[in-house]
Amino acid sequence: MKYQQLLSLTRKAVDEYEMIEEGDKIAVGISGGKDSLALLCALHGLRRFYPKHFEIVAVTVDLGFHNLNLDPIKQMCSNLEIPYKIVETQIAQIVFDERRESNPCSLCAKMRKGALNAAIKELGCNKVAYAHHKDDVVETMLLSLIYEGRFHTFSPRTYLDRMDLTVIRPLMFVDESDVIGFQNKYHLPVAKSPCPADGNTKREYAKNLLRQLNLENPGVKNRMFTAVLNADLGGWPERKPHVRP
Repeated sequence: MKYQQLLSLTRKAVDEYEMIEEGDKIAVGISGGKDSLALLCALHGLRRFYPKHFEIVAVTVDLGFHNLNLDPIKQMCSNLEIPYKIVETQIAQIVFDERRESNPCSLCAKMRKGALNAAIKELGCNKVAYAHHKDDVVETMLLSLIYEGRFHTFSPRTYLDRMDLTVIRPLMFVDESDVIGFQNKYHLPVAKSPCPADGNTKREYAKNLLRQLNLENPGVKNRMFTAVLNADLGGWPERKPHVRP
């Protein structure tokens, strides 16, 4: 995927769901993976020509595994002239050593999100951008159907009133395969997750299921995504028609 294609799909999401307003200060949650680094590149590029002026700052919550090398990401942010905040925590020790959780992902996600939101507010940001792409939208819908018995997935834009913070997802129209292509083309400095539970989750099950469904029924992922967009899900903002500049 070329940079221009990424910018085009990002702007489509930002415009159609009114994700960015004049004067926003947006924190970009950086996990170290390909998705969050692609999102950082997308918002950096969008900022140069978008009619509404906004700031971005990159934030990583270090879980405390002691083997996550963030130096290449620091250099990337320096090259892009984007402020980069690393939040040091002991989440790994609490979840795996002290609590010894049988299902560590839930507690870890809750603690990580709490640490991230606290840092975001300290930085004076009013929005946080998550790097969920099209595959994530559909996989979350499948998880909801299978384990909750309802047709649901996360919203493109969500206001958290308790935090006075808005969550946006500018990559929602981008396929994961295109993110991988972008990563390879532009040599993004991906930092592999050191988490021992990585790749052994229900989300990984949904990812493999979606891949198999799409192999057996070509185009099914896009049809599922269209069904989500047309479903009038509760909590979703009104979708505005996208007009190319």
